[in-house]
Amino acid sequence: MNTLNIDHITAHNPYQDLYIYYLKGSLKREEESQLGPAFLGNWTEENCSFLFFSQPSKRLIQKMLDRDNYLRLIDEFHFTYEDWHGGKIKPHRVSRFLIVPPWENQQQNDKELKMVLNPGVVFGTSLHPTTNDCLLALLKISDKLPSYRVLDLGTGTGILAMGAALLGSKSVLAVDNNPLAVRTAILNVKLNKLEERIEVRECLAESIIDTPSDLLIANIHYDIILKLLKEGQCINTKYFIFSGLMRSQAKDIKLELSRHPVEIEYEWNNDTIWHTFLGKIKEF
Repeated sequence: MNTLNIDHITAHNPYQDLYIYYLKGSLKREEESQLGPAFLGNWTEENCSFLFFSQPSKRLIQKMLDRDNYLRLIDEFHFTYEDWHGGKIKPHRVSRFLIVPPWENQQQNDKELKMVLNPGVVFGTSLHPTTNDCLLALLKISDKLPSYRVLDLGTGTGILAMGAALLGSKSVLAVDNNPLAVRTAILNVKLNKLEERIEVRECLAESIIDTPSDLLIANIHYDIILKLLKEGQCINTKYFIFSGLMRSQAKDIKLELSRHPVEIEYEWNNDTIWHTFLGKIKEF
């Protein structure tokens, strides 16, 4: 992914349209540097690549396919930037959090915590109910966070890791298995000058779950949360926030939690569709 110029993006929204090319096969990272200034990033998923551009780039893609027989174009898409994120990226509030894109200039009041957030093409702007509710969950235990080590699984844009840090968390380890998400989160951590508090790392949730923490945040795929719970790996902490769960999935997670020494302190339920749990391990 091309490195974004922070001075440039604070001036205006650098994205208007997104051109996405869906390829079968994995693009080598060294090849990304040859994709030109319109290239925004590569979202990898299993053995597929989603290449994002700010301008039509079909000819460039075709040249790349001609060089590499292992890659195949499956489909291509065109979205406005707003359509991709489900709405205009603009300053907005989630309780005490004021979330501002870097191309806007809005000051917080004395009670607000300002977070500069450039989502790029990665999801995680707090516009989605699960992200919004995770921020509310952080506020519920904000009095405890100054002494807490936080582990954020599937950090995406880094929004929840930054929320924890802004509330005073002692340290945050934010991880994601997608390199584009990791680069986006690193950029946002730098924009907020939180490098000393937050470490962003590219890895699988399963490989990092044993890291000592006081708060575990998992706004990730249901299958991963369920697997980690069944293996007893999600309860080596004091508090946890589980989200990204639809109604039937939330029931399964709640059932699995009943088999462990945990107490669900709060539950958010958006239109009975998206569910978020804030829980406490009873030993603590």
